[in-house]
Amino acid sequence: MIEGRDFICFCNDWEGDPLSKQQIITRLARANRVLWINSTGTRNPTVSVYDAKRAWKKIRKFLKGCRKVAENISVFSPLVIPFHGNPLAQRINRRLLAWGVRRECRKLGFEDPITLSFVPTSAAIAGSLGESAVIYYCVDEYSEFTGTDKAAMLEMERRLMKRSDLVIVSASRLYETKHPHNANTHLITHGVDVDHFRKACLDATPLPENRPIGSGPTIGFFGLIGDWVDLALIGQLASARPSWNFVLIGDLVSDGSAVKKLPNVHLLGRLPYASLPGYCKTFDVAILPFVLNELTLAANPLKLREYVAAGLPVVATPLPEVRKLERYVRLATTGSEYLNHIEQILSEGETGPRMYRSRWMESQSWDAKVEELSGHIANIGQARASAAQATAAHATGAPQVA
Repeated sequence: MIEGRDFICFCNDWEGDPLSKQQIITRLARANRVLWINSTGTRNPTVSVYDAKRAWKKIRKFLKGCRKVAENISVFSPLVIPFHGNPLAQRINRRLLAWGVRRECRKLGFEDPITLSFVPTSAAIAGSLGESAVIYYCVDEYSEFTGTDKAAMLEMERRLMKRSDLVIVSASRLYETKHPHNANTHLITHGVDVDHFRKACLDATPLPENRPIGSGPTIGFFGLIGDWVDLALIGQLASARPSWNFVLIGDLVSDGSAVKKLPNVHLLGRLPYASLPGYCKTFDVAILPFVLNELTLAANPLKLREYVAAGLPVVATPLPEVRKLERYVRLATTGSEYLNHIEQILSEGETGPRMYRSRWMESQSWDAKVEELSGHIANIGQARASAAQATAAHATGAPQVA
């Protein structure tokens, strides 16, 4: 793995669930120093209690200053104006962000840092911080999120890709849309924390005390419950099988009317990451019911690998990245297809966590993915030389040397 470097990382909020960004950064931090920049937002705010609370939370984080949260990891929460399509807001944000990040880098004694950005909004300052390299790590089609200024997000992302030395994507669909903007684009699919989720297969792992208890089987889901999760389909399944328990773990940030009034649907809210294996131990079957749209077609759902690492049988919507794991999951689009697959799993008696299923994910560890990333970072110099050669050859009309 790459060692002894300083990384400036534009990410989501550190306090959020440990998504792919945190899995990658915590491993890089074993041998490198990291300045984690909390989210600068990707959507325009609305006049709502939720957004007001979020704004106040960001102000409080900013006032606390940069803080050390783990060995070699410091977190900085910048203040920005969250109207990314507004030219005036863009100019103000560029100055505020650059001033704040440079100040923190000086305090930490960073030298020749590498900017590793997971968000297009970093385009305002990426490449102007004295970096030795800029990397864009794209894990979502950000312009397709609800509430996002699509045109502004696409413009920022293209600027970021243009000045990046390396672009990493987590899904084939993302490779198709990003590679035309940067020839040095590479696919690294998500990994999984196998050891953590495998605890669901162990007798020593305790069952959670507040788990819903019913006489029927438990169908489980965990993850942020946004408008990409097909709650109407879950409501259809729960209504069709009132004796089954549907346990949904995660913050509900979309319209939950399709499931809230159903007595066999249990919305547990966001729970600690450490507790997830215990809840997986209570699941008979895990489901991944996503709607099909431009956002999800480019997604690589992290929870799919986590389900399998927990040893669970899975029924999932056939997104392109889900199809790549087709040998480990059952694919379903309609409510009847979901019901048929779940009933077949129940009738076969292969419910709940099984160690043999968990072993399928051993080659998908996050450690292996970070090693792959490190290899691409090490090759940045070679990629720059190749790009310069291609540019010179194009300018002179000379043939390129393979």
